[in-house]
Amino acid sequence: MRVRKAREEDIRALLDIYNEEVLHGIATLDLRPRTFEEWQQWFVMHNKENHPLYVVEREDDSEQGTGLRPGKIAGYASLSPYREKEAYCSTVELSVYIGKEYRRQGAAAALMERILEEARRDERTHLVVSVITAGNEASTCLHEKFGFTYCGTIREVGMKFGRYLDIENYSLPVG
Repeated sequence: MRVRKAREEDIRALLDIYNEEVLHGIATLDLRPRTFEEWQQWFVMHNKENHPLYVVEREDDSEQGTGLRPGKIAGYASLSPYREKEAYCSTVELSVYIGKEYRRQGAAAALMERILEEARRDERTHLVVSVITAGNEASTCLHEKFGFTYCGTIREVGMKFGRYLDIENYSLPVG
């Protein structure tokens, strides 16, 4: 797998990965799939200032028989504005989404390593924050592996699939 900066032609693949989670998972508390136009606007907010967006893609066809193509986007990671108020500009919110067929294959770790390297190099970034839906053990383990600190739980903050869900906040100083 290869990690690179996202390009405009990746938008559809990123949207498909995200919308799969909207419809079938709890990594996002969005309830309605996003449109291509909405995701174009989201894309434009990234790869400028201290808000990088990276993708991980297959480099080869070593997984013969899986139907997975070389160059296919396996997932993405972004650093987005944490809040709108100016005082928060040195804090960014991390998001990592992996297509279901690529989970537990190292794609998330590769993305996390690259995006945190970028955050550490960028003098505008001081703190990386991540909001994880409680029960997402894979995400919790990934964040702990990279040194994030648990900062607290907000109970029953959102309802999805007929039940209230908690979120857990994690942070990592990088600057």
